[in-house]
Amino acid sequence: MFTRLKKNSDFQKLFARGKKLFSPALIVLYLPAKRTQMGLCVSKKHGKSVKRNRIKRLLREAFRAVEKDIAKSGAFILIPKQAEVYSLEKFEGSLKRALSKEGLLR
Repeated sequence: MFTRLKKNSDFQKLFARGKKLFSPALIVLYLPAKRTQMGLCVSKKHGKSVKRNRIKRLLREAFRAVEKDIAKSGAFILIPKQAEVYSLEKFEGSLKRALSKEGLLR
């Protein structure tokens, strides 16, 4: 089970020193850590609060599904790219693609 990144200092550390992984629907920032942590960054460009909260729920669920396949623990920030339609399958596939490029999946 992952823990959530909540502190601004943790986010700033990842933005400054984290490795960026790109996929069609997501940008993933990664930094090795002792335990698996995940944070979300969904800007107002994605729409009003109802839509942003739905995107966050989808991202959390996609990370939960992929988490069991992650080989190395680390801190992750998920940043969605703008799209017309957001779906769980799209986020899951993009997350798997980004992590597998870097060799973080089993």
